[in-house]
Amino acid sequence: MSTKTPAAAAPALPGAEQAEIAAVPARMVAAWAAHDADAFADLFTQDGTLILPGVYKKGRDDIREFMSTAYAGPYQGTTVTGSPIDLKPLADGAVALLTMGGVLAAGATELSDEDAIRASWTLVKREGRWQLAVYQNCPRD
Repeated sequence: MSTKTPAAAAPALPGAEQAEIAAVPARMVAAWAAHDADAFADLFTQDGTLILPGVYKKGRDDIREFMSTAYAGPYQGTTVTGSPIDLKPLADGAVALLTMGGVLAAGATELSDEDAIRASWTLVKREGRWQLAVYQNCPRD
């Protein structure tokens, strides 16, 4: 993961802070693997926003409800993968994290090209931890 900081932007983050931020995608992967809508929603700020193709959910409660329904429906048996590819400090306590990954179909061990995504994560430090203010993804290709 690189940290590219334009002039007049927030200073580069210390390594420990970068590690905390990079751990957020791993927490999402774990929440998804357990099909735990509560853990997934708890990655977000109280008023966080989830944007997926065809989906716009605002607030932990709406995100929790959406994921609970999705885990019982179209996401049943799926897993997700994602790795940080860039980190951009925005201001004190705010960063943009870019990842690449996707949803693996039930039983799949490799990500298909059609399921690969790129994602933008706007993270803010609240309550002593990095939380998602906005998560948005789109097809990789």
